[in-house]
Amino acid sequence: MSSSDTFVVVGAGLAGAKATEALREQGFDGRIVLIGAEQHLPYDRPPLSKGYLGGSSERDKVFLHPRDWYTDQNVELWLDRPVTELDRNAQLVRLADGEQLHYDKLLLATGASPRSLPLPGADADGVYLLRTLDDSDALRELFGGIRRLVVIGAGWIGLEVTAAARQAGVEVTVVESAELPLLRVLGAEVAQVFADLHAAHGVDFRFKASLTGIRTDGGRATGVLLGDGTVIEADAVLMAVGVSPNSRLAEEAGLAVDNGIVLDSGLRSSDENIFAAGDVANAMHPFYGRQIRVEHWANALNQPAAVAAAMLGRQASYDRLPYFYTDQYDLGMEYLGYVEPGEYDQVVFRGDVPGREFLAFWLSGGRVLAGMNVNVWDVVDDVRSLIQSRAVVSAERLADPAVPLADLVAG
Repeated sequence: MSSSDTFVVVGAGLAGAKATEALREQGFDGRIVLIGAEQHLPYDRPPLSKGYLGGSSERDKVFLHPRDWYTDQNVELWLDRPVTELDRNAQLVRLADGEQLHYDKLLLATGASPRSLPLPGADADGVYLLRTLDDSDALRELFGGIRRLVVIGAGWIGLEVTAAARQAGVEVTVVESAELPLLRVLGAEVAQVFADLHAAHGVDFRFKASLTGIRTDGGRATGVLLGDGTVIEADAVLMAVGVSPNSRLAEEAGLAVDNGIVLDSGLRSSDENIFAAGDVANAMHPFYGRQIRVEHWANALNQPAAVAAAMLGRQASYDRLPYFYTDQYDLGMEYLGYVEPGEYDQVVFRGDVPGREFLAFWLSGGRVLAGMNVNVWDVVDDVRSLIQSRAVVSAERLADPAVPLADLVAG
């Protein structure tokens, strides 16, 4: 790479900002342009549904670096300037304001966007989504002025917002099409823990429910109408029904796209000069031997070191196991590994499940595919070693707190 090269990063979130940091740390001294559609400095998203939303952390803490850092690192920060098109033949990005910029290497860190349901009333005032800092600010203000909230969707974001709302004194009803929260992610055994947790904090769950529409009055949401005719009145509605990867730019440019931008293990796209990282990245994972796209903070944090090396022409492979965490009320949890529904044949618990201090493991053929620790700390490294060892373990020893996890790796 030459000091005359220009590296362009589209997407000024965690993955994009960390990539600029990694490029400088790895010795790139050319031009770096970091382009973001939002007006804010790059920030971390987990606090938006956790500490910041709940009022336990300050707004300034969400930002990754002060503005001076970008100046000091000679990173050009182009904010509030959406990119509208990629021209791969000319190696240009075109912006909404008409400007175009040449790149030698391009990183797409465009993230994901929250889905909305095509329901009558979905565009009414008082219907909220949560993805951006502005969204979190709006919800924080909302919690101080309403009595009742309906949350559509019992995934991670829906449950974290529910916890923050309940702790702010708001009555919450959660509408979910499955029979338990987080069912697809955790399976019935562990999903029940989260159902019980929220029920203990006064949350009203409506499981196996369908929605007919958002009820409105004068253009403002007043509740929801369920498929069975039930009306749930509310002062506001949050839609938390997942996200979709922002892969339009890549798709329109002719890159391989399938549930995100298709990448090799070095996070390279089907164009040798274009790379991707974060929520939009569907990368070949060396450990699992298949394409994986996960919408987890840890990918956006850790993939940039690998993608920076790849952009600089070095051997690179991103092989960290997927990791995520949540904080809800007094429950803190970390999850490591990857397992799709139907890919495991056993769930093993270790510890006090009713007291919410335990570990859970998902196994197939006696091998641990994923592990979760709830209010039990400093075990992630042991869980990682257990997964990566592919050791066959007995359920009895795995469930026994007297048996160190490290001993299971050795068989």
